[in-house]
Amino acid sequence: MSLRTRLLILVIAAMLVPAGLVGLRFMQNRTSEINAALANLAASADDIASDLDEKIQGTAQLHYGLARARDLDTRDKAACSAFLSDVREEYPQFTGILTIDPDGSLFCDSLRTNRTLDLNDRGYFKQVKGLQGVVAVEPVFGRLTGLSVLQIAYPVRSDAGALKFVLLASFNLNKFAEFHDKRLLAEKDILLLDGKGTVLVAPKGGTWSEPVGASIAGSDLFRFAATPDRESFQEVTDREGRTQVWAVARSPSIRKAGLYILVGRSKDGLVAAANRRLYEDVAILAVASLLLLAGVWILATVGVGRQVGRLAAMAKRLGLGDLSARIPPPHPRGELGGLMTLLNDTAESLQQQRAAIADLNQKLSQSQKMEAMGQLTGGVAHDFNNLLTVILGNSEHLADRLAGNKELHRIAGDIATAAERGSDLTRSLLAFARKQPLRPRDIDVAGKLLELEPLLRRSLGEHIECSFALDADLWMTSVDPGQLATALLNLVLNARDALPEGGKLTVEARNISLGESDLDVNGEPRPGDYVMVAVTDTGTGMTAEVASRAFEPFFTTKEVGKGTGLGLSMVYGFVRQSGGLVQMQSEPGRGSVVKLFFPRLVEPPAEEPLLAERNTATDGSETILVVEDDDMVRAYVESELKALGYNVITRSNGPAALELLRQPGHIDLLFTDVVMPGGMFGPELARQAIELRPGLKVLFTSGYSQTPVKTPDGVGDARVLTKPFKRKDLAAVLRSALSAPPA
Repeated sequence: MSLRTRLLILVIAAMLVPAGLVGLRFMQNRTSEINAALANLAASADDIASDLDEKIQGTAQLHYGLARARDLDTRDKAACSAFLSDVREEYPQFTGILTIDPDGSLFCDSLRTNRTLDLNDRGYFKQVKGLQGVVAVEPVFGRLTGLSVLQIAYPVRSDAGALKFVLLASFNLNKFAEFHDKRLLAEKDILLLDGKGTVLVAPKGGTWSEPVGASIAGSDLFRFAATPDRESFQEVTDREGRTQVWAVARSPSIRKAGLYILVGRSKDGLVAAANRRLYEDVAILAVASLLLLAGVWILATVGVGRQVGRLAAMAKRLGLGDLSARIPPPHPRGELGGLMTLLNDTAESLQQQRAAIADLNQKLSQSQKMEAMGQLTGGVAHDFNNLLTVILGNSEHLADRLAGNKELHRIAGDIATAAERGSDLTRSLLAFARKQPLRPRDIDVAGKLLELEPLLRRSLGEHIECSFALDADLWMTSVDPGQLATALLNLVLNARDALPEGGKLTVEARNISLGESDLDVNGEPRPGDYVMVAVTDTGTGMTAEVASRAFEPFFTTKEVGKGTGLGLSMVYGFVRQSGGLVQMQSEPGRGSVVKLFFPRLVEPPAEEPLLAERNTATDGSETILVVEDDDMVRAYVESELKALGYNVITRSNGPAALELLRQPGHIDLLFTDVVMPGGMFGPELARQAIELRPGLKVLFTSGYSQTPVKTPDGVGDARVLTKPFKRKDLAAVLRSALSAPPA
C-alpha cells in the first residue's frame, strides 16, 4: 500500500472519529468545557507564576554577573549610579537597580536620585544579610518610584565572607501584569496581592472595584488565596449580581516570597465560551473535511513522497558516518522543512564536535607528553645526579693522583668537565619541566641578561639581528634566575618563529614605575616600582583576537607538533608567582613586544661571603654520621670525609641511623640524603634525630627533590649540598655547617 493511500485512509478515519464525537459532546462536553476553562484559569495563574519565577532566576543571574563588575566595587557613588543606569537601560523590566551598604543605607541607584534612604526596615534586606549566594524576594511599593515592585536582593560578599554590599533590582509588577494581560487577550483578569492582603496590581476592567494599595485582608477571596489547598476556585459576586470566578497560582517559591497571583473570569463568559467552542468545532470539522480530502491527495503526490526520499537519503549518509552530508535547499515549509533543517544542523553540530574532540585529543596528547617528560625528568634526576657525584668525585681523585702524567691528567679533567655538563643538563631539564620550586634570589637583572646573551644569540640564528639595551643602575629584584632564563628563552624562541625571513630583536631592561592605568594582560592594575625586561621583535605580529588568547594554556598558532601552547602561559605563571605582571602589544605586520615586570627590591641585599671565605679551614676531626642509600655515593663520601680528617660512621637508611643515635657515642653532625627508600626521607630523619640528640648539626644532600626541604625545629636554616658536588664544595659546606651556632 502506497504512502498516498495510507494518508487518505488516515484522513478519513480521523474525520469519522471527531464526527461521531460531536454528538456526544453536545450532551457531555458543555460541563467538561466549563471545567477545562476553570482549569485553564488555574493553569494561567501557574503559568504567570512560573514566568515570574523565571524572571526572578534571571534577575539572580544578573546579580551574579553584576557582583563581579569592578564598577560596583567602588566608593564612587556617581560612577556606580552611572553604571547601574546603563544596566537599567538594557533591562527595562526593572524600575530601578541599586546597591545598599551593609548598614542599610542606599549607596547608588540607576535613577540617580541621590536620595538618602534607610532600608533596614525592609524584609528583603533583613533576610539577605544572612544569606550566602542566593537572593531574597519581597513585594512592596517602591520608595523611589511609588510603583508596585518585586524587590530582588542579592548579597555581595568578600572572599572572607564579609558582606560588601547588597544588590537590589526592583522588578516592575505593573508591566509584568500588563504583558500577561495582553497575552491573555483581556479574557481574564489578573490580580496581584501581597502577604498582608494589599492590592499590588488590580484588574484593568471587569467587576473589580478595589484600588491599588487597598487591603482585602478580611475578604473570602484573600482567605482563599492564602489557603489554596482548601478549595480549587473562589466565586465573588459584586453588588450588581455579577459573579467572578478566581484561581490562585500554587507556586511554592512565589508564595514563599509573600506574593499571591490570581486569575479571574466572569462566570457568564465561561459558559458562553463553552457554547462557542462547540459551534467552532462543528464548523472547523466541516471545513477541514472538505480541505483535507482535496489537499491530501495533492500533498501526498507532489510534496510528501519526494521530500521523504530526500530525508531518507540524508539519514542513510549520516548512518554511514558521513557528517558532511547536507540536504540542499530549497526546503519545504512545515514539519518536513523543519526536519530537514534540524538534520542539517545536527550534522553540522556533530561535525564540529568531531573536530573539537580531535583538537582536544591532540592537546591532551601534547599535555601528556609534557607531563610524561616532567615525570621522567624528575625520576631520572635523582639517580643520575648520584652517578654524577661518584664520577665527578673519582675524576678529581684521578686528576690528583695522575698530576705527573699530563695525558692521563687531561683525561681525568675531561671526565670531570663532562660530569659537570651532565649536571647542568639535568638542572636545565628540571627547569624546563617545571619540577623545581622557585628559588628567588636578590639579583642584578642586567648582569643576568649579560650572562644569557651568548645563549640567546645562538638560539636566534645569524639571520636575526639581536641587540641588548640595558639601563645603568637597574634596581635589584628578587627572582629565580633559572626560571628567568627559561622565560627569556621562551620569549626569544617565540620571536624567532615570528621572524622566518629575518629581522630585528631587542632585549631591553630598565627601571619603571606603573600607575593605576597600567594593566596586566588580564586587565588588572598593579601600581608600583618594577624592573622591566622587554623582548621586542619586528616579526609577523598577532591579531587582537590571537593576542587576547596568547597566554591561555594550550593556545598556539603554530603547526601541529611545533608548539604546545604552554610557553607563554608558563612565562605568565612564573612572573605572577614572582609578584610581577606581564604586558603585551602586537599588531599584524608590525611585530610584538612582551614586557615582564619584576617588583623592585626595596632594601639592598646583604653581602654574603663565599663559602670558601667563611671557612678557610676545610678539614676537621669531628664525628659525622653519613646516611646515604646509594652504595657508591656512600663509599665516595666516606672516603672524602676520612681524607679530610673526620671520624665517619655510615648507614644506608633512616631507621638504621636512628637505631645508632639511640646508642651512646658522640656524633657532631648528621649528613643525610633528602630522598631515600624505606618510607623515611632526610627531613623526617633529621626531625627524629634532633629529638633524640638536641643540638645535633644537620647537613642535607640531594640529587633532586620535587618539594623544598622543610627544616625541622631546632636545626636552623636548611643547608642543602646539591649533587653532584666537588671535593672543595663538600669540605666548605661541611665546615660551615659544623661552625654554625646552635639553633
